[in-house]
Amino acid sequence: MSVTKSTVFPGPERFFVCGCFFTHNIFLKKFKQHVTYFEDDKLFKSSWKEILMKKGCQNEEELDAALVQVKAEVERRKLRGSQLLERKEKISAGYKPLYPHLYTLQESYFAPEFLKIVEYCQSMSASSEGLVEKLTKEKANRVFSFPVFTAEFCDQFVEEIAHFENSPLPKGRPNTMNNYGVLLMELGFDINFLNPLRIDYLAPITSLLYPDVGGNSLDSHRAFVVKYKLGEDVDLNYHYDNAEVTINVSLGKEFSDGELFFGDMRQVPCNETRYTRFQHQKSIGLLHRGQHMHGAMPISDGERYNLIIWMRSSQQRNQLCPMCDEKPNLVESMGYGDGFTDKQRTEENNSSQETVEMCATL
Repeated sequence: MSVTKSTVFPGPERFFVCGCFFTHNIFLKKFKQHVTYFEDDKLFKSSWKEILMKKGCQNEEELDAALVQVKAEVERRKLRGSQLLERKEKISAGYKPLYPHLYTLQESYFAPEFLKIVEYCQSMSASSEGLVEKLTKEKANRVFSFPVFTAEFCDQFVEEIAHFENSPLPKGRPNTMNNYGVLLMELGFDINFLNPLRIDYLAPITSLLYPDVGGNSLDSHRAFVVKYKLGEDVDLNYHYDNAEVTINVSLGKEFSDGELFFGDMRQVPCNETRYTRFQHQKSIGLLHRGQHMHGAMPISDGERYNLIIWMRSSQQRNQLCPMCDEKPNLVESMGYGDGFTDKQRTEENNSSQETVEMCATL
């Protein structure tokens, strides 16, 4: 098998968040509702009281409790970057991996069928039509599935994540909707595993399938593992991703039910939507556009682990933020951003960092 690999990976880019990160898409799990908050308690109550009452909010006390939860989430987001770096440092110093070799991507981790797909995408004769013929085309529009990893890799990866979960070290959770799981950046998977996975193996596929939504210019990602288990998270509310393209790979373990379901793109009203379902199978990846509305049905037994990679194109999202549908209002972010870039500010920041580092060595 001959998959062409990058010999040089892009240097660390300075990514930003859009200002809407601190005001929009705040999820209240109790009411299964995303809300906004603009640092104004009265405005929040007047804007959301009626909606939350329809979702089961019983009285003013529950509305106040929801407001407290929202403000706490806003504060968490403000501290996200610095807290991530603190956790990453502690994990790097205190965690002993169960399977150290997993942190460097190897072709032996991949299913042979996946390597054939990537090899085709890198060939001179590759086309989107030819690629689609090699994938399983799901009933949902432009959603595709295909084998990604070997069963052995999936088993070891799940064991590694469970081993980390059982450690006393701090853990950042994937997002407000998933309370159980691991941010892979914190665990140290980005440089030697996720970067080459995105650049060398996934980008050739997304370039052919989704060039219209940035699939041919993906330059960053946010990757995490989510866990579903009775007594913990069992399902996932209907939503869309903060990504141009998403891949969702089922890693196991043994579980029942928990199908992923798809509606339409988020611009289509829900009352006009028809849903299609996808049954997770170990080692199989599901590829879809980030703005494609989807959710997960409850599992009824066992545990399920999924690897999720939100892949982002700064070229695409610099024009329009996919979360607020406006020109992004760039805000500095420590640790990592949400895939937005500003060339001038990045160059100024890198120049400033180089000056500081030179001074520090004198």
